[in-house]
Amino acid sequence: MTESRLSPRTVYRAVLLAFALVVAALVFKQLVTLIMGVLVVVIIALPLSSLATLLARVGVPRPLGVLVGLLVGLGVIGGLIALIVPVFSHEINQFVNSLPTVVADLRHRLAGLTGTSPTRVGKQIQNYINGYTHHPAKLLGPAETIGASVVGVAAALIVVLLTAVYTAMRPEPLYTGLVRLVPPPRRAKAEVVLRRLRAAYLGWLRGLAIGMVVLGGLTYLGLELVGLQFAAFFAVFTAIAMIVPYFGALASSIVPILYALTFSPEKAILVAVVYIVTHQLESNVIQPQVVARTAELHPAVVAIGVIAVEQLFGFVGLIVAVPILASVRILIEELWILPLEEHRRESLTHEQPPQITPVRERILP
Repeated sequence: MTESRLSPRTVYRAVLLAFALVVAALVFKQLVTLIMGVLVVVIIALPLSSLATLLARVGVPRPLGVLVGLLVGLGVIGGLIALIVPVFSHEINQFVNSLPTVVADLRHRLAGLTGTSPTRVGKQIQNYINGYTHHPAKLLGPAETIGASVVGVAAALIVVLLTAVYTAMRPEPLYTGLVRLVPPPRRAKAEVVLRRLRAAYLGWLRGLAIGMVVLGGLTYLGLELVGLQFAAFFAVFTAIAMIVPYFGALASSIVPILYALTFSPEKAILVAVVYIVTHQLESNVIQPQVVARTAELHPAVVAIGVIAVEQLFGFVGLIVAVPILASVRILIEELWILPLEEHRRESLTHEQPPQITPVRERILP
């Protein structure tokens, strides 16, 4: 009976493998953050680079064209904010001031629907609030976390914008460097992949901007038609929530429906109908135009992929879920499916048909 012995080389390999797995687990979160940052930089840099290329054709230096594009983008965002914020802030103030009445009315409505007394519902809400007011330390932790997150997000935005500007000013070295990482026989394929990714990202940005304007406008008109207050506030919230495909627009309907319930169940039903109609329009018209024509993704793939992206990349991943899914689809198609199909076609082309001997030659000597 022979005893198996482990060679030192096998032991070293096992130790190195375990060490590599531990290191990979430790840096996975940082790698995910890095990937997200690079993706956001690319998405911002692409429209700036495209505008700079157009301006360069009429003699505008590329760095100046990028700065013009950045100023135009910030100006458009600032103009929209200047138009929306006065009405938006006014409605927010009114909404906040009416919250006590809204909560009281909602409490009575819920009590009537659930069969519990308003006093009991009120005591449950009051006990929940007292749990925080009597123990302020419970609020300090979330407040500190939110404050640190806001500061971190602001710093990250500044870094992302600066990186995107410098990337748009000189994209050729980065583009050439990526292509040169690929072996020479595969560089033509790498250029095709990069061009397809660029087209998908730019198309998604265009479609998203159009979809937000259309969905926000229709929601505002519908809420005004049914006579719900704070229509502008709810419409802007719905338009922003469209960044998260399908689920964002659906989740944005919860607050206005609950608010309409404080007036009457009939008004809540009307508001729900408005959101159902706009959500159907968003799901069947806007999203297919945004996704199918630009990212070439099936709506069912997007709906399932959004959940997977959120689990992998966190909440921030929801904002760029469509570009992530489009990138995965393009890479799988270009690096796996198309080579398989091409290999199959070449195999069929090189196959020689079997030689069939005529019947007369087989019979006659």
